[in-house]
Amino acid sequence: MRIAIVNDVIMAIEAVRRVIIGSREHQIAWIALNGAEAVQRCGEDTPDLILMDIAMPKMDGIEATRRIMARTPCAIVVVTANVDDNPSKVFEAMGAGALDAVNTPVLKHGGNSDGGSVLLSKIETIRKLIGIGTGRKNGATLQRHGNRNHQQECLLAFGASAGGPAALAEVLSSLPSDFQASIVVVQHVDAYFAQGLADWLNGQSPLNVRLANQDDNPEAGEVLLAGGENHLVFEGPHRLGYTRFPVDCSYRPSVDVFFRSIDRFWKGDVIGVILTGMGRDGAEGLRILHAKGHYTIAQDKSSSAVYGMPKAAAELKATTDILPLSSIGPRLAQLVTQRIRTHA
Repeated sequence: MRIAIVNDVIMAIEAVRRVIIGSREHQIAWIALNGAEAVQRCGEDTPDLILMDIAMPKMDGIEATRRIMARTPCAIVVVTANVDDNPSKVFEAMGAGALDAVNTPVLKHGGNSDGGSVLLSKIETIRKLIGIGTGRKNGATLQRHGNRNHQQECLLAFGASAGGPAALAEVLSSLPSDFQASIVVVQHVDAYFAQGLADWLNGQSPLNVRLANQDDNPEAGEVLLAGGENHLVFEGPHRLGYTRFPVDCSYRPSVDVFFRSIDRFWKGDVIGVILTGMGRDGAEGLRILHAKGHYTIAQDKSSSAVYGMPKAAAELKATTDILPLSSIGPRLAQLVTQRIRTHA
């Protein structure tokens, strides 16, 4: 891949540069010393991936990410001194469209970079993500069984990727504290950041947000977030669990794998939602839910930080509605209220 580096610290640039060059699989597209320069350079020569620092002069990495995703979108990973020091800034950058975050490698005596293997692992994950764009379906095909029980609790299922944290925060913050539907979210995020994301979303929403655990039962008024290296799935009619299968998915956890497990096991009503994100994960799963008569929503282009996953869903005609982000929360509240009145 052609990779750009954006950082104002020369030692950090050199450490990252050596990791990339040393892999012999990637090349440096260009180097920028601040966010403003990165926006300009990206407009002239858009790379496959940008490794973006957060704190920089003239324009920080968050604003640079926001402008790049609006003008010349490409994959962006936050590379900063210590992601644990500024989790809110990391999630803000992810809300603007960054896909992941990692600590900056440290240049050691002798020219080696400590932390280089972790960075290369992140780059490899992004490479696989970028490579998805041919409509290839992820995950094993799951067969549905049993009849839907419309009196059972309604399930609201979200899938999101780049830009997802901020989008989820806006939607969840607009739902009432007595929201009468179970909510499960699959957001593409490194397992390392999953707990921090759950804590951050919990502060943005009147609903309780926490990581989903093995054997959890979704309950109304609670938001369960996929966390870990494995796929979150339904293992029974009302029981969640984690599985490493299918092992060949570029996304872990996968929205498609989760949506297919809903189709297999969940016996009640479902509302499926695809928010902003890069790639196609979730589009095929949403199509399956839509074909079974469930209500499905995709975020529209103008409000998406990255119009990849919602676009793929729209192209598959997998959506009942295509809505701007600001309208999704109110529409969900309306749908759940209508359902309650219908079954009263």
